[in-house]
Amino acid sequence: MNSRKRNLVVLAILVALLAAGCKKKPAPVAAAPPPAPPPPAARATASLSANPTSIERGQSSTLTWETANATTVKIEPEIGVVSASGSRSVRPGQSTTYRLIAEGPGGNADASARITVTSPPPPPVTAPPPPREPGIDELWMQQVKTIYFDYDKYDVRADQQSALAGNIAFLKGHPTLNVTIEGNCDERGSAEYNLALGDKRANALKEALTAGGIPADRIHTISYGKEKPVCSEATEDCWQKNRRGDFVHKP
Repeated sequence: MNSRKRNLVVLAILVALLAAGCKKKPAPVAAAPPPAPPPPAARATASLSANPTSIERGQSSTLTWETANATTVKIEPEIGVVSASGSRSVRPGQSTTYRLIAEGPGGNADASARITVTSPPPPPVTAPPPPREPGIDELWMQQVKTIYFDYDKYDVRADQQSALAGNIAFLKGHPTLNVTIEGNCDERGSAEYNLALGDKRANALKEALTAGGIPADRIHTISYGKEKPVCSEATEDCWQKNRRGDFVHKP
């Protein structure tokens, strides 16, 4: 190739390159922004209350709770898993703090309520009733004694003097009372003889009472002889029980 042709080729190449450089460059395409991250999950909330907060042992209280944004809700102690909101009656045996725990994807929450348990007040102390005053019949039976005699005798035996003195003291302490002395005998001897012996025994006791300071007009006597035995066996022990002077009070 001669130099002229070579120059023409070079010129053509230069023109082509200039033409290509003068073309408008396309605008760059902007990249799409990345998607926004999802909002964080809401944190769980919880509330717990007791009504009443103070009870006596054996009584009950009501727990009431409410939660939000929780997937699991439980109450301690003893109750366990519960619904998101609600109420329950409890009867603790001692003061107890209940704790509610709410768990959720956004975080946990807890709340508590305390129930104070008190002992019931002791029953009121009442004064014991005053001792019952025994009636006159009861006092008479307790303090006035039967006087016993020896066989076929009407004088007061030495071992009966103390009982007789007690009878006199009782009658002095109850001056409105009158007394009837009943003379009695054992079964031996005739009815007439025993009536007379019973009369002597009753009057011997009357004389002892008047000597002790009891007015004679307060004392009456009667003889039953062998008509009112307290024992019916034919033995000395039984006869001894029937040889007696009974004291019966009259208003």
